[in-house]
Amino acid sequence: MNRSPGPRLPAHAEATIRTFLQSEVGRSAGVVLGLSGGVDSALCARLARDALGPERVLAVVMPAPGPSEALVEEARAFAASIGIDARVVPVGGLVDALRTALPAITEAEDLGNATARARMMVLYALARSAGRRVLGTGNKSEILLGYFTKFGDGGADLMPIGDLYKTEVWELAERLEIPERIRTRVPSAGFWEGQTDEAELGMAYRDLDRILLGLEELRSEAEIAERTGLPLPAVEAVAHRVASNRHKRRLPVIPKLRARTVGIDWRD
Repeated sequence: MNRSPGPRLPAHAEATIRTFLQSEVGRSAGVVLGLSGGVDSALCARLARDALGPERVLAVVMPAPGPSEALVEEARAFAASIGIDARVVPVGGLVDALRTALPAITEAEDLGNATARARMMVLYALARSAGRRVLGTGNKSEILLGYFTKFGDGGADLMPIGDLYKTEVWELAERLEIPERIRTRVPSAGFWEGQTDEAELGMAYRDLDRILLGLEELRSEAEIAERTGLPLPAVEAVAHRVASNRHKRRLPVIPKLRARTVGIDWRD
């Protein structure tokens, strides 16, 4: 049996995302997004610029104690290269305030979540003051795996690459000539020294995406293992992670008391 090659970038992806952004942003002042120096945010910035024009895209670089000054400057240089404005807003002070208020919060993961939520606070403050929409930069792999912070980087108005797997993000970024140093950077949220996505997830994105595609196609875990050549326990672990993080992809659960209830049968 031929091994499953994994997701293939839809030919219409770029055009569909451009139309999506133009339709959803409408006549508002534009969008604001966090620019980290990674491929996801760089691709979103480029797609937004192409769809809306550079004057309607504001990139915000939000360093915490983790990222280096060189990475901040690289993010600013990328914004300049595609003609969009960029602001640098350090968020370390916001996280330090939380640590002062809650000194028992010392785990790296908790502080990472606080950093992600601080960044989203900044983006929404800037968006509201200028009449912009907040552009999320999460991809489909992260969304399905729950590899994002609830009400942090998972909180946004629009997710233009939310239906692209990570491997498709790389492919589209290469097609749009996003700089190689950005495309090939090891994926990391940059919350602490040495942190990487794939180390935390326990598997390379190229393997994860083949499993996730099988789940999207409603294949059984055994069939996915057979088609990908990956161990069945690894496939089962990914499927369990997708299922256990379902709550992160839903509105808060509300008990049904009336004829139509938000999140149940009130469809906006």
